[in-house]
Amino acid sequence: MSHDATSRALFARAEGLLPGGVSSPVRAFRGVGGTPRFMRRGEGPYLIDADGNRLVDLVCSWGPLILGHAHPEVVEAVSRVLRDGSTFGAPTEIELELAERVVATFPAIDMVRFVSSGTEAGMSVVRLARGATGRTGLVKFDGCYHGHADPLLAAAGSGVATLGLPDSAGVSAATTADTIVVPFNDLEAVERVFAARGDQIAAILLEAVAGNMGVVPPAPGFLAGLRAIADRHGALLVIDEVMTGWRVDPAGAQVRYDVRPDLVCLGKVIGGGFPAAAYGGRRDLMLQVAPVGPVYQAGTLSGNPVAMAAGLATLDVLARGEAWPAADRFAAALEAGLREAAERVGIPLTVQRVGTMLTPFFTEDPVRNYADARAADAARYGRFFHAMLDAGVYLPPSAFEASFTSAAHGDAELERILAALPNALTA
Repeated sequence: MSHDATSRALFARAEGLLPGGVSSPVRAFRGVGGTPRFMRRGEGPYLIDADGNRLVDLVCSWGPLILGHAHPEVVEAVSRVLRDGSTFGAPTEIELELAERVVATFPAIDMVRFVSSGTEAGMSVVRLARGATGRTGLVKFDGCYHGHADPLLAAAGSGVATLGLPDSAGVSAATTADTIVVPFNDLEAVERVFAARGDQIAAILLEAVAGNMGVVPPAPGFLAGLRAIADRHGALLVIDEVMTGWRVDPAGAQVRYDVRPDLVCLGKVIGGGFPAAAYGGRRDLMLQVAPVGPVYQAGTLSGNPVAMAAGLATLDVLARGEAWPAADRFAAALEAGLREAAERVGIPLTVQRVGTMLTPFFTEDPVRNYADARAADAARYGRFFHAMLDAGVYLPPSAFEASFTSAAHGDAELERILAALPNALTA
């Protein structure tokens, strides 16, 4: 592989223009050290960086690219729509087509509202839950990330974890006073919170499969227990599927784990690589949203036709039933390869996978919550990351993130990854 001189020069330039040289914190490589790679092009399962290095991509833009980069049907759909205009600030038919697909896919969603980011979906769904119940309390889970809205930056994971920041400057104590944080997978802790404050709690909000502390699946009975607690106390159950929608199952975590939330956040795959997200749920709750209800939310670029076209084209390919199983098979093979390589070289490694998402934790113990994730060897992950990068494999530049596979990944990419593992695991 060639070196990273161009990326280093670009990053030096970026540091004078962008905070930390990036537009989103985890891209800055602070969790693994070194200089971020600047990307020029994506081709199927590969990224080509500014120095011409061809990298097997296991980030997939943090989840959206379940078909791989520049899938021809997505490119064609976007090009066709873009010729007629990129945004109108008015309704379009393609927006309805994507909405119909979402409603048909997720059993818990009767109506949907499109927004432009997962953060918007998270902040909007919390406002809706509070408006619909007349309560202010919100239960969230340590290490679960729902975007950077103020009430949700209490014990968040992902980039906050990578940077070692428990919260964020600029978020007032009053803003998070109604946010109650409990450990993930700890049903007894949730029971205690509701026993003390149940009549004040509007909603339980969680990633059904945590992805922002690394991949952490729900313990058996955890989601069903949350549903029962919410029902018993008149609170809402809100599942954030921004990451897991179409990723852990073609119909999301709610179908995989047979739980019916009241409200759902969606993102990433829904936009096919363009900025799009959504929230939806029961009809009576969604009819509380303006203009028909009193809960206000708006967005100039929400539902823009380019993002809708990319998302619809992606879902069209997934609906044929071949792409998701292909990405899942690759993830299973990668999981097995990681386990076998770690056992062969004698390195403690726990690999956790749900569908097309997985994380290798450098620990011999299962990771059940954020405390377990933080106890894993993040420094070793950093060495592993750079050794894999040197071998032409691009992993998440953080020990607290998920890797993602795509339908474009195949045997050649798997062989390249597996060949690099023994040296990388012992780096």
